[in-house]
Order: sequence, then structure tokens, then C-alpha cells
Amino acid sequence: MKKTIAILGSTGSIGKNLIKLVEKNFNDFKVELLSTNKNYKNLFKQAIKLNVKNIIINDNNSYKLALRNKLNKNIKIYNSFDNFNKIFNKKIDYTMSSITGLDGLKPTLDIIKHTKTIAIANKESIICGWNLILKEIKKHKVNFIPVDSEHFSIWYATRNIKSSIDKIILTASGGPFFDLPLSKFKYIKLSQALKHPNWTMGKKISVDSATMMNKVFEIIEAKKIFDIKYKDLSILIHPKSYIHAIVKFSDGIIKLIAHDTDMKIPIQGTLYGGFSKKLKTKKIDITKLNNLNLCNVNKEKFPFVNIIKNMPEKTSLYETVLVSANDEYVKQYLNNSIKFTDIHSNLLKFIKKKEFNKYKRISPKKITDIIKLNNYVRMKISLKGI
Repeated sequence: MKKTIAILGSTGSIGKNLIKLVEKNFNDFKVELLSTNKNYKNLFKQAIKLNVKNIIINDNNSYKLALRNKLNKNIKIYNSFDNFNKIFNKKIDYTMSSITGLDGLKPTLDIIKHTKTIAIANKESIICGWNLILKEIKKHKVNFIPVDSEHFSIWYATRNIKSSIDKIILTASGGPFFDLPLSKFKYIKLSQALKHPNWTMGKKISVDSATMMNKVFEIIEAKKIFDIKYKDLSILIHPKSYIHAIVKFSDGIIKLIAHDTDMKIPIQGTLYGGFSKKLKTKKIDITKLNNLNLCNVNKEKFPFVNIIKNMPEKTSLYETVLVSANDEYVKQYLNNSIKFTDIHSNLLKFIKKKEFNKYKRISPKKITDIIKLNNYVRMKISLKGI
């Protein structure tokens, strides 16, 4: 029997990689739903190729254009994620949630009850709303698998292991400025920040990688997903990006999880619940294994990593302050309104303000708590409230 699946954010990089895997193994799957925000033309192509009957176009203008330019009369077009009850009459087998930003939180929460397994590639949802997601996962007895290469590696290494986790180390490439002297950071150009040495990524995440805020976010995700204290989480620089995570267990066993810099590996892993399906990959690179070059993070060059020691152990609304403020300052940098070093200095001034520190003690009770605070933070920064 074919596995029924839904892909939220199918026109993004994660969605496209997943669709390539589905196309190669088309007899294994029946795609029930695809979604996009604005890219309706690409969505139509995906739907026709995979014989998908239901699509969601969340942007209202793009939805209206799609209705006018409908390419297939058998495709049902919806303009809201509030239509899951109309689309699914029974639980599907697998959902990929890969909508970027906090816009992905509500559809992630809403689709959980309609699926048996959910793979989440939306870091903002996990960082800001993990307690809400976990509540729904437990309530509806849904299997959860993380998609990020680091978190998938930890999940893969720890599944079916009875020994408890003692330490988790995430690796970071160091980005484009690993070897750059600190004295030259104030002269960094946007074009330099967007050139990641190992991965091809969007502009926002490329800047987050360059500042190492992306790794701070991944530490927060790992803390929540694997229920481990911040003191037992750390980061090591690994320029080759071959080792994705290191897990030390309470019985003394240490696992190093390695794979090529290819997101199809963790994506297929979530799709099949592990590597039960063969995937053509490169041979083991002995040269990389013999020269891992692991080292500690230079906290003078990448001061964002210091934020971790001030994060609350329990899920709080402070994570929303951090995510939203970083988004706004990166947006300013991408618009050439501030310098690279201003991202860090401005953000630290902002999140240290007394009015935001109180959120370390407040957990989100419902999604509107997160949305309201997200909007408030962005409004404050847009009004130059540093």
C-alpha cells in the first residue's frame, strides 16, 4: 500500500528535495497535499507531475492568480491552512512541515492530528512553540522526526538506545569567516556573508550561519527535542561539515554521526523512518575522517554563542523575542541598513532590555501568545526601539 504524505512548503528547498525523492520512488507514495505561499506556478507543476488533488496557496493575491490560471480542473485550490478538515478524511502516514519562519507554527500545530508521523524542518516553530507542538504530538500519538541534519543525526544515533544521553555536541562549519581575523569583521560585505563554504542556502540562513546565530538556534532546538540541559550541550567547529553531531551516552559510548553535505540524506531518513531505502551517496571520505580539525568556537569573533548560557531551561516566550529580533536585524543587514557587526551589538542591547527579560519566566500557553509578542518585537525594532 502506498504511503500517503503531505508537504507543507513544497516549493522551498526542503520541499523540492523531498519531491525529488518521491519522484524516484513514485510507486511508494501518494501525495495528498502540497502548499506554497506565493509560488503557485511551481506548485501547479509539482501537483500535475505527482497527480496531487489538493493544494494550498496561502498568499491571497497568489491564490486569486492561481484560480484565474488554473492548469488542471481536477486540482482543488485552497487559500488557508484552516481547510485540513476538508482535505483529510483520515490520518495520512507522513507530513513534512517545511514552511519557513513563525508562519509555519500554526499549520504545523493544526496538521498534527491528521498525520501519523510529522517531520519538522521549521526551526522557529520548535524554538518558540515546542511545548505546544509536544502537547499535540502526545495528545494524538504522533511520531516526530527532526529534519535538520544535526538533529536528525542525533535522532538516528539515539533511537532504540536504552542508555541515557550524557552529552550532545553539535558541529558548525564556522561559516565564511572562520579564518577571518577579528580586526576585519567590521569591514565584512554582504556578498561575503552570503558565501557559505559548504552549503547553498537562502540569504537569511546564510547570514545566520555567518554570525553563528543559526548554531545557537540549533542548540535551543536540541535542548527541547531531546530534553537535555544546556550545560550538557556544546558546539565544536568542524570546517568540513562531515561530522554533524557527537553523542556521548551515560555508559561511556560515544557516537559520531557523519554524512555528506546533502540534505536528501536526512530528508529520506525522515520519509522512511530511518535508512531502510537505499540512497546513492558518495564513498566514505577517509581524508575527511583523518582530518576532522575539531576546535572550540572563538567567542570573540562569534559572540552570539554566549547567549546560550543565559537561556531559560523551560520553554518560554523569551525564545520568541530572540528569534523575532534576530529576524529584524538580519533583514536590516540584508537591506544594507546596518553593518555585519551591528547585528550582534543591536540584538544584544534589545534582548537585554528589562521589558523582555521578564519573558524568561513566562511559557506560551497558546499560539496567540507567540504571535502577539513576535509582532510587538518587530514593531519595536521597526520604530528603532533598540
